[in-house]
This record gives sequence, C-alpha cells and structure tokens, in this order.
Amino acid sequence: MNIEPYRVSAYNTAKQSENKMHDDTVARRFGFSGGLVPGVDVMAYMIHQPVARWGRAFLERGSIEARFVKPVYDGEIADVIGAELDGLLAIEVESRGEVCASGMALLPDSAPPFSLADFRETAVVSERGPVNAASYELGKWLGTVPRTWAGDAAREYLADIRETDTIYANEGLGHPGLLQRVMNKVLVDNAILGPWIHVGSRMQLLSAAASGDELTARARVTGNYEKKGHRFVELDALVVANGRTPLAHCQHIAIYQPREQAAA
Repeated sequence: MNIEPYRVSAYNTAKQSENKMHDDTVARRFGFSGGLVPGVDVMAYMIHQPVARWGRAFLERGSIEARFVKPVYDGEIADVIGAELDGLLAIEVESRGEVCASGMALLPDSAPPFSLADFRETAVVSERGPVNAASYELGKWLGTVPRTWAGDAAREYLADIRETDTIYANEGLGHPGLLQRVMNKVLVDNAILGPWIHVGSRMQLLSAAASGDELTARARVTGNYEKKGHRFVELDALVVANGRTPLAHCQHIAIYQPREQAAA
C-alpha cells in the first residue's frame, strides 16, 4: 500500500550552529554544493509518514531507521515517499531527482521494555576540549546537558521542520525528531567538533514524549573506527524524559572527523 507522498521545502536549521558542515563555504571544502540540512531534520521529515499511517500508536511504540546517502540542501524540495508491504513501511526522501535518505518504519504490538538501570547516567565533561581519539573511546559512557522544547520553542521546532500534522499541537506531544537532536547533543556536549556529519540512526520509541519534557540521553560508545579516511562514532543510548521515563532506544552513527576533498 502506498502512502500519500509528503512534500517539504527543506530548511537548514543549523546555519549558525557550531557544526560548520551546515555552512555553505565550509561544506564546499568537503565536496558539497552548500550547507547540509541536518540529518536529524531529514529524519524528522521521514517520521511524518509512519505517524500519518499509524497515528499516536507510532509515537508510543513505533520503530524507524534511516540512512542519509546524499545531502538535502536548504530551500530545495524534498519528497518523502512511503510504501507499505507486510506491515513494513519503506521510506525514501528524494530531492534533485536523487534518493537522499532511505529507511523503514514499523509498528510492533508493544514497545520492548528498557530499564534505566541498564543505561548509566553520566554527567557531561566539565570542560569540552577539541575532539580526539579519547573523546568517544569505545565503551565510554556519555551524558547530555538537559534540554527542553516548550511553548514557543516547541512551535518554532515544528515550523522549522515544516511539520503539517496537527497531532503534536492538538495533543501536547513532543516530536520524535527532538529525540534525535538530543542524540546529536551526546556528541557536541562532550567535545568541540569541527565539521561533522550524521549518517544514520535507528530509533525504537518507548513512550510518547510530552511537549516541554526535559530530555537527556544516557549513551555508550559502541564503535569508533576509520573508514575511507573518515572517523566514525557509533552510539547506543536511552533518551529519557524528566530523569525517569524512557522515551526511545537509539543507535546513532556519525562521521566526527570527515576527510576533506583532495582539491580543497
């Protein structure tokens, strides 16, 4: 069964961020045409489709994974296409005639149980230093500075990701894309990074987030390696609301030290 396509005028929410991969000039050094729309926001575009298909049930126990294979650029049209087969919703994001992201979503009968005790609560580093091999050492536990999106901040977020579904405002719910932003914070709250790229995520939702929840992550580094000149980090984490309610079990993959283009 095909789901009605969802069209987004992509918006680079991170032009002023510390990650200069979202800056046009810096991104071109790495072979891109301009600053990248953050992968967490592209994933937020993708989340529209399973929520359109399954509604609040997806926000309470749905699962989604995404890989970002081509950049989405500010101001360009991104078409989010979904097709369901045997309970699995395949999702692609197309822009400029190319597949920029692909993934899948499903709605299990129930959310798997996760215990807070299985994920160590860890404070962020007292002072961030420039990223190095020890920043994301294999097996290391990392925390985040608590973050809340409430009121105007919540409304601004929904506008920034061009979300048209009214379920969030009508039911006072937090968008799952915010949980992905918290996963990025695991990296940036614990080291000073240069330009870096989010390349993929998997997220099992455990409970619907409420607008205004205080969000943190309890993350363990499960991978740190070099591939084709890039340095990758992989995280396994529990995103928690208000210090007590597990919202999502997430795996997050990023290139934290990308290879520059030889011509740069």
